[in-house]
Amino acid sequence: MRDILLINVSGYDKPGLTSSITGIMAEYGLVILDIGQAVIHDYLTWGILVQMPDTQESSPVLKDLLFHIHKLNLNVQFKPISVGEYNEWVAGKGRERYIITLLGREISAAQIASVSGITARHGLNIDTINRLSSRLSLDQDRSKAQACIEFTVRGHPADLDQLKKDFLLVSGQHNIDIAFQKDDIFRRNRRLVVFDMDSTLIEAEVIDELAKEAGVGEQVAEITERAMRGELDFSQSFRERVALLKGLPETVLARVAARLTMTEGAERLISHLRRLGYRTAILSGGFTYFARGLQDKLGIDYVYANQLDIRNGLVTGEVVGDIVDGKRKAALLKEIAQQEGIHLEQTIAVGDGANDLPMLSTAGLGVAFRAKPLVKESARHSISTLGLDGILYLLGFREGDTDALFELQQN
Repeated sequence: MRDILLINVSGYDKPGLTSSITGIMAEYGLVILDIGQAVIHDYLTWGILVQMPDTQESSPVLKDLLFHIHKLNLNVQFKPISVGEYNEWVAGKGRERYIITLLGREISAAQIASVSGITARHGLNIDTINRLSSRLSLDQDRSKAQACIEFTVRGHPADLDQLKKDFLLVSGQHNIDIAFQKDDIFRRNRRLVVFDMDSTLIEAEVIDELAKEAGVGEQVAEITERAMRGELDFSQSFRERVALLKGLPETVLARVAARLTMTEGAERLISHLRRLGYRTAILSGGFTYFARGLQDKLGIDYVYANQLDIRNGLVTGEVVGDIVDGKRKAALLKEIAQQEGIHLEQTIAVGDGANDLPMLSTAGLGVAFRAKPLVKESARHSISTLGLDGILYLLGFREGDTDALFELQQN
């Protein structure tokens, strides 16, 4: 039986290390069974699992490797691996793989300790840990920074609902966002992203802004808040709020549109998605007038929202056609995906209110963005600590990838 050996090398990294070490292995005809490397602050940790040829004794190989690696001022450890251990490792490839993504303004040891503790309790083993965000400057304002760590884990969690609850609890305790996704082909091939508009793409509820102009701001805002929390039927509450706008001059719409602020990261996210070939849509319970403005500014492909009825330059207090409510949003997501020839598992939906839950549950990746507690608890994923561009991390993009896209867009 051919010997199996695990070789671990550590020390300061320099060009040519892998080439020189594997060159010696090549002279003895070693077979590479597994290999991995990580470099943190120029310090290398390098592991390789090798199999000896039947005709080769291990002593000469170890002697030459030991001499060469010490000559490079590196540390090395050799560990024999039994056939049983190796076969158990090979059998592990059948375990499901998941991605755990930590997002925040900064990542602390307490956060990682809590998250890794939860994975262990649920029978998940960590394979790799990678930093997706850029390096943080010591002088950087952390309130505007982005930090992201991605874990690749394996295993068969017995209770996914409890796992999510545990992550949600830790998320609140440590002011971070934690996403847990199955690592499959769909995760790496998303093609369509649909967005709610109010309090998602923009930092306001437009109907509340219009109500202020109509002198019924407090009354409408209270109804809006209850609807977003899921305490009221959306369509009914929407008609009640629109009715309070009766008599509002049409000219007010442009004034309100001019003062709307885009959500943090919205422009960056959508510009990158467009560059990468994603299709995008606004599915809004708000108003078409404002959604079209965002479409023109951001280059959104599809827009579905509610059309205010305006006659003789005044808002009538009614809407034209059917209301875009939660059920309609989910249906529109399916329609667009079918039209584009995109599998539902390849879609992403982003929203903050209770009326967004149907489309969040329909999409392959549903993200509750800075959402109300009910929505955050019900959605599979949520982002509260970062801007909308934090979604790029959920897709597995590194900061360097998106920086390169930005440079391409400028050229």
